[in-house]
Amino acid sequence: MNIAIERVSIDLFKGESHTPAFLEMNPHGLSPVMVDGDVVLYEASAINIYLAEKAASDLLGSSPHERYQILQWMFWSGEQWRIFATLTFDERIGKRFMGQPEDESIVGLAFARLRAGAAVLDAHLAERQFVVGNHLTLADIDIAAPFSQSARTGVPFSEFPNLVAWQQRLLDTVPAWAETKREVDERIDGALAGAGMEL
Repeated sequence: MNIAIERVSIDLFKGESHTPAFLEMNPHGLSPVMVDGDVVLYEASAINIYLAEKAASDLLGSSPHERYQILQWMFWSGEQWRIFATLTFDERIGKRFMGQPEDESIVGLAFARLRAGAAVLDAHLAERQFVVGNHLTLADIDIAAPFSQSARTGVPFSEFPNLVAWQQRLLDTVPAWAETKREVDERIDGALAGAGMEL
């Protein structure tokens, strides 16, 4: 979007998202949080929409119809997709950090819901390069997020070739996406190494 931002990293594994100052910005104690003057937002989707509107970016589509399709897929992602990837990450990785066993029933439920969502998305992407329209939009960014840790969590995305090809296309053609994945991988690798854990 070519917006100048100041990034402030917090270490979730050290509890930095649960300080009183952070909880004032996001009472859930989760990242990301955005502060722009008097505007404080949490939830990545809301932040992305805010920034795209501020930058008059085509990431929100080039017509009202495209915009509503993008929003539809972003809401779908929040309700049908990312929540189950997060559950899987929490069970398979988060609980290991806390010395707790994963709950196989939660992983099983999450995998079933992810497979159902992946089937819908795989069919949708059969004839498309992007989720909406002919270029990258916030729908792609929102939906692609769970892929960043799928190799660690064992989410069965490999069963869906159109989905895998779409994700690889994003990594190959969107430098910021590949860079973000690299940064996240390095942070998690560092946290795992610091805890003496291997996956």
